[in-house]
Amino acid sequence: MTDISVVVPVYNEIESVPPLCERLHEVLSRQNRSYEIVLVDDGSSDGTWDKLRECANRYPCLRLVRLRRNFGQTAAMSAGFHSARGKVLVTLDADLQNDPDDIPKLLEKVDEGFDVVSGWRTHRKDPFLSRRLPSMLANTLISKITGVALHDYGCTLKAYRREVVDNLHLYGEMHRFIPALASWVGCALAEIPVKHHPRRYGNSKYGISRTMRVLLDLMTVKFLLRYSTHPIQIFGKIGMFFGVPGALLLAFMFLAHLSFLIFGTEFGAELVKRPFWVITSFMLILFCMQFISMGLLAEIQIRTYHESQSKPIYVIKETAESPA
Repeated sequence: MTDISVVVPVYNEIESVPPLCERLHEVLSRQNRSYEIVLVDDGSSDGTWDKLRECANRYPCLRLVRLRRNFGQTAAMSAGFHSARGKVLVTLDADLQNDPDDIPKLLEKVDEGFDVVSGWRTHRKDPFLSRRLPSMLANTLISKITGVALHDYGCTLKAYRREVVDNLHLYGEMHRFIPALASWVGCALAEIPVKHHPRRYGNSKYGISRTMRVLLDLMTVKFLLRYSTHPIQIFGKIGMFFGVPGALLLAFMFLAHLSFLIFGTEFGAELVKRPFWVITSFMLILFCMQFISMGLLAEIQIRTYHESQSKPIYVIKETAESPA
C-alpha cells in the first residue's frame, strides 16, 4: 500500500493544474515515503482533463479520475477517496491557494498519533465581506452545534488516516464536516496553522448559495451526530412539546365543562362558548401523534440504512495514470 495519497478535486482549473502538479511532485518527492497524487476532474469544461493528461505524462505517480459531469466538490472528494491507495490521505484545493509545503507538517501531526489533522488559514487571502466574514460566522456556528471546535472548517487542506475515510459516506457539502463526523466515532483531531495564497488563476467557485447549502447540511450533521441511531428521540421530543400542552389544555377544558354542567359556573360557561380551545388542544395532540409516527418510521429507515449497501454519489467516465 502507498504511504501517502494526495486527493485534489479539480473543476475548470486549466491554468492552475501544471504548477500544482509541479509543486506537489516537488514537495512529495522530498518525503521518505511512497506517494501518489489523485486528481479528480469534476466535469470540467475548459480543457482541464487534457491538461491533466499532459501532466500525467510528465510527472510520475499521478492518477487521474474523470467524472461524467460536475457532481460537486464533496462527490469529487469521495471519488478520490475511493480511488486512493494510501495509508494517509491528504486533501487540498486545486487553485494553488493551499500551499503544498504545508503537507509535511500535516503528516508530522499524523505521525504523532492524530487521526485527522485540519489546516487553519490564519492569514487568509480572501475578500473579507464576501468570504472571510461568512466563514468566521459559519465556523463559530458549526463548532457550537457539532461540539467540535475548529477555527477553519472550510480549509480543504487536511490529512486523514485511511481507516477514517473508509467508513465515511459523503453527501451534499458534507466534506467540510469530516472532522466532526470523525470525532463522533472517537478519532483524535488536531488543527495546525497553514499558509494561504491569493488566487492566481480563474474565478472562485464559492458563493452565498453554497453557504446556504452548508448550513442546511449542518442540520443533517447535527442529526447524524446525535440521533442517527435513535431518531425517535428527536421526533419524540418534538411530539411531546406539542402533546403535553395539548393534553393539559384538553383536561382543563374537560374540567371547565364539567364545572359548568354541575355547578353552572360563569367561567365554565364562557369557555363552553369558545370551542377554539378544544380544537387547539386536539390539534396539538394530533401534531404529537404525527411526530411520534415520523420518529417510528425514521427508526425503521435508519435500521435499513445501517444494513443496506452504500451507493456511490458519482459516476466515473474514465481513469488514467502516469506511464510506468
